[in-house]
Amino acid sequence: MSNFNNLLAEANLIDGRWTGADNGRTIDVTNPATGEVIGTIPNCGSDETDRAIAAAQSAFESWSRSDLSLRVRLLHDLHDALMDNQEPLAQLLTAEQGKPIFEARGEIAIGAAYIRWFAEEIRRAKGEIVPAPTADRRLLVTHHPIGVVGAITPWNFPSSMLARKLGPALAAGCTVVAKPATATPYSGLVWGKLAQDVGFPDGVVNIVTGSSSAIGGSIMASPEVRKVTFTGSTEVGKTLIRQSADTVKKLSMELGGNAPFIVFDDADLDAAVEGAMIAKFRNMGQTCVCTNRFYVQAGIHDAFVAKLKDAVAALVVGNGAEDSVQQGPLIDGGAVAKVEEMIADAVANGGSVIQGGKRHSNGGTYFQPTVVTGASADMQVATEEIFGPLAAVFKFDNEDEAIAAANATEFGLAAYAYTRDLGRTFRLNERLEYGLIGINSGLITTVEAPFGGMKESGMGKEGGSQGLDDYLETKYMCVAGL
Repeated sequence: MSNFNNLLAEANLIDGRWTGADNGRTIDVTNPATGEVIGTIPNCGSDETDRAIAAAQSAFESWSRSDLSLRVRLLHDLHDALMDNQEPLAQLLTAEQGKPIFEARGEIAIGAAYIRWFAEEIRRAKGEIVPAPTADRRLLVTHHPIGVVGAITPWNFPSSMLARKLGPALAAGCTVVAKPATATPYSGLVWGKLAQDVGFPDGVVNIVTGSSSAIGGSIMASPEVRKVTFTGSTEVGKTLIRQSADTVKKLSMELGGNAPFIVFDDADLDAAVEGAMIAKFRNMGQTCVCTNRFYVQAGIHDAFVAKLKDAVAALVVGNGAEDSVQQGPLIDGGAVAKVEEMIADAVANGGSVIQGGKRHSNGGTYFQPTVVTGASADMQVATEEIFGPLAAVFKFDNEDEAIAAANATEFGLAAYAYTRDLGRTFRLNERLEYGLIGINSGLITTVEAPFGGMKESGMGKEGGSQGLDDYLETKYMCVAGL
């Protein structure tokens, strides 16, 4: 596991220079699988962030007017640098985050794919000439880079979440101040190293680590930061939305989820179980689009539960660096305690643990993949985001009941359903209050499609042609006297 050492950046990138915190303080970064300290990162605050913002603002003057062909070439080179280093980057990601190595390889690949997608998409960011009401004028609509972008990313997908923000920002001609999560900073910092290696100008990409409140506070308070993109909890997102009011920033918020997974009587049972395993247990259940609630129709309920139990029992738990492992450790002790609390609450409210339910014998933050049946609307699992390897199964009788239950949450990020009824598929599209809907698939995220939620799961889109819109301002110009 040592060949990622040359990608381990233990400093912050501000205006093209790698630097520590002004006060010299550092934070240890540990491997959740072993508890070992991988290294340290600077514990920075508002002063360093302000300098990064100033560097980004200065670089924006020239970067925003740079040749489109230059930006496209640099993004393609960045894509290639990621894929050339896919294996050490994946090993670095697994070391600090814990996910299985095959998932980490996939994350590096989709991050690179986002960079390539936006390198291609910016060439199609067309304006228009609108027909004018009188013959002596022309009406032009044009798109322009919004300015300095503040990007705040989470620990669960520390590489690809930054790719979804860097790609469109850099393509559009924006400069970036990024703050990776403290638990998984190296997968963020290495983006700065690779951007520098392929030739992005100084100040275009800046990355700071340390105090979330101090760094976030500086980003939100700065009038020079015109756009903030955040992936994380709804609670923190609401704080950032409030803080954005004083400078009226443009926002993209990809917040919490509480994904329903509905299995109808007419579903392909084996396909549904296979999709359930991906949608629930990817990254140990620590994804915002993870299934929270399984709603299974009465006619197929017992058969589905039996197959799900067997599939969960077969999961290999261990250090994600080993190729055979399918479930790594949870990110920290707090995540373990939360899963334990939810299981206890489910049992107290009449649920039955039919698989797992306890800390794993590996110790540390390992937890047994768990299935609970007899779930009901008064359990925590019905309303709170689980973020762990706990599958809660509810039984339902008819379509209307399932849709009502699925929508009974303030969240609206992802939903899944298994059915072979074409009419029902379109009814679900109309009635499910979710930004992402997977029919007969448990893994639907792709660079070509917009990613984002409804209700309290956020605002704005990442990916797809829509993912570029949030980094561009639209101007209208009237040319008269012709």
